[in-house]
Amino acid sequence: MKRNVELVVISDVHLGTYGCKAKELLRYLNSVQPKTLVLNGDIIDIWQFKKSYFPKPHLKVIKKFLSLATKNTDVFYITGNHDEMFRKFTDFELGKLKVCNKLHLNLDGKKTWIFHGDVFDASVQHSKWIAKLGGKGYDLLIVINNMVNWFLEKMGREKYSFSKKIKNNVKKAVKYIGDFELTASELAIDNGYDYVLCGHIHQPQMREVQNKKGTCLYLNSGDWIENLSALEYNEGKWSIFNYDDHKHNLKDDETDEIQELNSDQLMQIVTQFT
Repeated sequence: MKRNVELVVISDVHLGTYGCKAKELLRYLNSVQPKTLVLNGDIIDIWQFKKSYFPKPHLKVIKKFLSLATKNTDVFYITGNHDEMFRKFTDFELGKLKVCNKLHLNLDGKKTWIFHGDVFDASVQHSKWIAKLGGKGYDLLIVINNMVNWFLEKMGREKYSFSKKIKNNVKKAVKYIGDFELTASELAIDNGYDYVLCGHIHQPQMREVQNKKGTCLYLNSGDWIENLSALEYNEGKWSIFNYDDHKHNLKDDETDEIQELNSDQLMQIVTQFT
């Protein structure tokens, strides 16, 4: 049985990269029936897009998005830095699928502001080549990490995250995350928002931020490379979905819900936008 959820927010899926956990994301998406789905940036990694690498599970994720949009789900695709080329299609609508740079919602009387968050990243805004190089390095690190974790699982040991270890031990990285969360929250408070939702930094979070001007709830949906997390809003409450906590209850679904679009046609569509 699928869970009915008012709002689901995912970000930083990075379809088209070796680190993307598309199969796991499909299992999650097949377990919920959201009234609204927000794709908060870096869903397709156009920076690292290659025609030679876009496996079937990645295409199935796109099919799933389209399938939801053809049914009863409002799907908002918010652009990020890795899929910034979609920004020229801002305000594009196809049925219930809409492309935008940011999103404003009213959730049970609470003003909600959703955007990817790369606007706060100086390396993205001013030294894009450095950011792209960093993206390739991160993807390579994830590939190596996946190989190490495969051996660890075979030996019955817990998985290990290289990037999390680096982030937690590098003071600049820790400060950057803290500054990011604080900047987003203070801007939200200044503009009268109760909730502010971001992605970009691959750090799932839900925390209340308060200053002299007021308070807001800062939320980050994390990513589908390492954390495998999403935000859910239902019956007036927010929660962070962690795939690892629920994976034993999720099943594979091999059915293609949109029969009229095959993999070759989907690849043509993706290529046209890149």
